[in-house]
Amino acid sequence: MTETPFRRARSEEQRAVRRQAILDTAATMLTEMPVAQLSLNELSRRVGLAKSNVLRYFESREAVLLELLDVELGEWLRELDGELSAAVDAAASPTERGDRLAATLATSLAAHPVLCDLVSAQAAVLERNVSPEIAAEYKRAAMANVGVLVGLVRAHLPELTEDDGIRFATYAVMVTGGVWTHSQPSAAMLAAYEADPELAALRLDFTAVVREALEVLLSGLLARAAR
Repeated sequence: MTETPFRRARSEEQRAVRRQAILDTAATMLTEMPVAQLSLNELSRRVGLAKSNVLRYFESREAVLLELLDVELGEWLRELDGELSAAVDAAASPTERGDRLAATLATSLAAHPVLCDLVSAQAAVLERNVSPEIAAEYKRAAMANVGVLVGLVRAHLPELTEDDGIRFATYAVMVTGGVWTHSQPSAAMLAAYEADPELAALRLDFTAVVREALEVLLSGLLARAAR
């Protein structure tokens, strides 16, 4: 795509349209490449603006991706509400409900690889090249999203306290990011796994590991709540 002449947005509505175009383009790119490979130069080229013009709307590549992370997380939470309602039997025991909740979360997250990749890069990459204002704005949005997740979890596991719900939501995000990173092997590691079946046993399955980790976490929180 060739660059188009830049014309300054004359209204907030025009600015919003251009910001959304940048976000939509970044989202499309992340279906083709991991976060680490998405460059501001390529994003600008695909949007059809000079890099300096893209920076009129977002202060950095990381600012674009942090906002996209907020968007992706919000969309996932809206889907998760219906998925949990369909999967978790309110008449089941707390342990059974916890296991179903963990399984549903893991399966749902696996269906959103862009979200998982953004979560895995959040602390080490995306939060490192933004201003205090953008950082604060993102953290406020993240707190709101955590609140939504806590509400969804406690709707199906009312045995958990609000604090336990927050603990679970926080650790679930951390588990997601960590497991995603370790379950996306490089080409060299894939070749090593293929060449040696014993090494292949070390390859992590994202859904299975996240499900088991969240099951254990919920089991511990429910046991503490029961005491």
